[in-house]
Amino acid sequence: MSECIFCKIANGEIPSKTLYEDELFRVILDLNPATRGHALILPKAHAASLYDLPDETAEAVLVLAKRMAQIMSDRLCCDGLNLIQNNGEAAGQTVSHFHLHMIPRYVNDGQTLGWVPGEATQEELEEIRREMTE
Repeated sequence: MSECIFCKIANGEIPSKTLYEDELFRVILDLNPATRGHALILPKAHAASLYDLPDETAEAVLVLAKRMAQIMSDRLCCDGLNLIQNNGEAAGQTVSHFHLHMIPRYVNDGQTLGWVPGEATQEELEEIRREMTE
C-alpha cells in the first residue's frame, strides 16, 4: 500500500523512534502516547485489520508483544500493561493498517480504558452462543 502511513513507518521510509525491528515487524513509540512508553507493533506487510492478518503474523505478533511487555516492565517499571487492538471505525480504528497498542500503566496515571458493563439474560447468552457455534 504505497499511501499507507504505517507501511511507510514500518518499512523505514518515515523516521520513527524504533524500539525493535525484525523482518516482520517494527515496534515504535507512539507520537501521541497515552502513557510514558506507549508503543505500537506494526507489521511490515500491509493488512488493513485483524481480519486480513495472515495467521502466521497473528501468532508472531503476540509472541513479540509478550517479549516487549517484559522489556517495558523491566525498564520502565510500569505497574501494568494494556494491549489494545481496534478493528473498524466503530471500534476506534483510525489507521487502516493492523497495529497493536502496548500501553504501560502506572498507578494513578489518569488513563481509563473500559466500557459500560451491560446485562444479558441466560436466554440472550444462549441465543448468541448458538449463532456463533452452529
